[in-house]
Amino acid sequence: MKILTPAEAIETAVRLHAQATPLKAVTGCFDPLLSGHARRLESIRGGAAALMVVIVEPERPLMTARARAELVAGLAAVDYVVVPGEEGFEALLARLPAAEVTREEATHEEVRRELIQHVQTRQRAV
Repeated sequence: MKILTPAEAIETAVRLHAQATPLKAVTGCFDPLLSGHARRLESIRGGAAALMVVIVEPERPLMTARARAELVAGLAAVDYVVVPGEEGFEALLARLPAAEVTREEATHEEVRRELIQHVQTRQRAV
């Protein structure tokens, strides 16, 4: 299963680390998931053996975290997806032995704001 609990994510990351399997982690909102996100995840993965995505909660989500996790899990470049839960993503990241962590949440928030603004502008024009 690609979608892991926080405990499963840590266990998986520790196991990969023990096997000397490079793991990259990416944080982001993916609310909504866009084609640019898929291309960016492919780029971030590069030659890494495994890619884990940590779903971050935006200020006012359009979709549930579970729905976003399911969409991201459908991408070929992604091996694992985790929704941090109550402990929060910072605490989860602190316990994840990833070779590299890429923080995308600020970029995702900006793209999300632009999309919402675009939709609102189009609605006013109708």
